[in-house]
Amino acid sequence: MADGRILSWYEWGPGDGLPVLFCTGAAMSGSLGFGAPHLQELGIRLIAIDRPGLGRSDPHPEKSLSSWVEDVAQLIAFTDLYDVQAVGFSQGAPFAFALAARDVIAALAIVSGQDDLAHPSIAPLLHPDVAGLIHAIRQDPCGFEESFARVATQEALWQLIIGMSSERDRTYYLSPQFSDAYQQCLREGFANGARPYVRDLVDALSPWPFELEQIHVPVDLWYGGADAIECCII
Repeated sequence: MADGRILSWYEWGPGDGLPVLFCTGAAMSGSLGFGAPHLQELGIRLIAIDRPGLGRSDPHPEKSLSSWVEDVAQLIAFTDLYDVQAVGFSQGAPFAFALAARDVIAALAIVSGQDDLAHPSIAPLLHPDVAGLIHAIRQDPCGFEESFARVATQEALWQLIIGMSSERDRTYYLSPQFSDAYQQCLREGFANGARPYVRDLVDALSPWPFELEQIHVPVDLWYGGADAIECCII
C-alpha cells in the first residue's frame, strides 16, 4: 500500500473474469470463498480481501470504513480491475456498503447482512444486549475496543455462530468439510489477536459515514426465509 502496509487477498475463477469483491463476515480471512466450481463457467473472478489486521494483511493504525474504501481503491488500481462488483456477507455488509457509497463498485449484493444498527430509527427495535453494546461503543470506543479484545476469541465466535444459527444452517456449518474451512478462516482472522476483529466491530456498530439512501448503484438484498435473527457481532 502507499503507506507501506501489506494487503493480502485470495482469488478464484478466471483472471479475465468479471471482478467480484467478497466482503467477508466477522473475523473471517479471505481464504473462504464461495461458488468456486461455478466461477469459470460464469466468468467471475472472485476476490476476497483480508481486511487490515486480519489474516495476512497488516493492521491499519486508524482503520475505519473510510480507510477500507481507500485500501480497496488502491487494490483496484494495482490490479487494473474494471466494472468491479461486490458481495457483502454478515458483518461485511457495512464495508461493502461503504464501497458502494463512494462509487468504488458498480453493483452490490448483500447476503444476510448487518443493518446500520446505530441508526436512530433502528434503536427501538434492538435487543437490550445489542443496544448496550452500541451505547458502550458510543460512550468510549477506545475503551470498549481494549476491554472486548481481552475476552474475544476465535472459539467463542465459532460457538456463537453455531448457537444462533437456524437448524438448517447449523447442519451445514457442522458438516466436516465446511466446518474445517470456516474455522480455519476464523483462526486466520485471529492470527494477529482479537484487536482487528474488535476494530471491525466498532466500525460496524458506530454511525456509518454515509447515507444508505444516497447509494445509487444497484443493490440486491438476499435473506432466507428460514434464517435465524442475525446477531450484531457476527
